Amino acid sequence: MRPFAVLLVLMLCFACGNDPLPKPKAMLRLEYPEPMYKKVDIKLPFTFEKNQIADNISNIKLDGIHHTSGVNINYPQLKGTIYLTYKKVENNNLRDLLRDAQNLTQKHTIKADEIESRVYENPDRKVFGMFYEVGGNAASQSQFYVTDSINHFLSGSLYFYAKPNYDSIYPAAVYLKNDIQHIMETIEWKE
Repeated sequence: MRPFAVLLVLMLCFACGNDPLPKPKAMLRLEYPEPMYKKVDIKLPFTFEKNQIADNISNIKLDGIHHTSGVNINYPQLKGTIYLTYKKVENNNLRDLLRDAQNLTQKHTIKADEIESRVYENPDRKVFGMFYEVGGNAASQSQFYVTDSINHFLSGSLYFYAKPNYDSIYPAAVYLKNDIQHIMETIEWKE
């Protein structure tokens, strides 16, 4: 019985310590380089500035009949791509182009927690459009469209290479959202 009493006394002596404190909430800290932008002038009817962290741009001819082409801006470090699609405004199709761009964003309402929209206007460059920020586990976190309302229509979407998990991709989504906004702000129509 004596070993039991010694064990009990030792337990009482060491059990009286500081009260446990909860650990503070931890946040994932990812640091990306400060953006450095460079003008992109490829065989399209517009120019824009892209972040130099994007390793390559692929220019894609989507449909020669409907004057549709695209540009993919790849960010391998962030595991994402910004897809730009250009369409010529012709035969009074501006309303259809606007509806298609807005419907693409609305398709994400199933998984999105919220969709915030902001109007963009630059009368000096004749660039008018809308930027959408999609919150939650949607496939695309940022989308936009811009037009001059006469000849040009450009839409863009951000997609990641992984299944959407908003908490995990949030830092990259914020970084690329700023790049998308910069693309919108630096678009210049060639014609």
